[in-house]
Amino acid sequence: MTEEEFDAFYASAFPRLTGQLYAFTGDHGEAQDVVQEAFVRAWDRRRDFLVDEAPEAWIRTVAMRLAVSRWRRARRWLELVRRTPPPQHTPGPDPERAVLVAALRKLPDAQRRALVLHHLCDLSVEQVASETGAPVGTVKARLSRGRAALARELAAGEGEREDHRVR
Repeated sequence: MTEEEFDAFYASAFPRLTGQLYAFTGDHGEAQDVVQEAFVRAWDRRRDFLVDEAPEAWIRTVAMRLAVSRWRRARRWLELVRRTPPPQHTPGPDPERAVLVAALRKLPDAQRRALVLHHLCDLSVEQVASETGAPVGTVKARLSRGRAALARELAAGEGEREDHRVR
């Protein structure tokens, strides 16, 4: 089968096969996925396809097998999830981290990104510059201004927490 013949076969058979697999799976998106995957596999065998004399049946069979395999994998995953008990207790973020994140959110995006990349991701100033596309000097300025602004935010937040404790 030539590429042109395969393209024509695909154009005529895909909607029909998708409809058939939709009836089989009950999910139109899933039907499209498995039929598309079957056509991808057929593409590699397109030169031998006329020998089969029933290329549409071959595609349908492969697509149905793919759908069944997906169901089996989904069922196994569900069984695994059901057997695995949920964690007894998942601790939330510690208060200091929550305060830091809240303070970081108040900073301009460029300063926040520079601070997070440099201090939390342990990137050098040069690596931050490379990742953000900013000159090294700009990154240094953002870090300096960001640290100053962050210190002010954390100090203001500390004052608010003290006020709540006194009341």
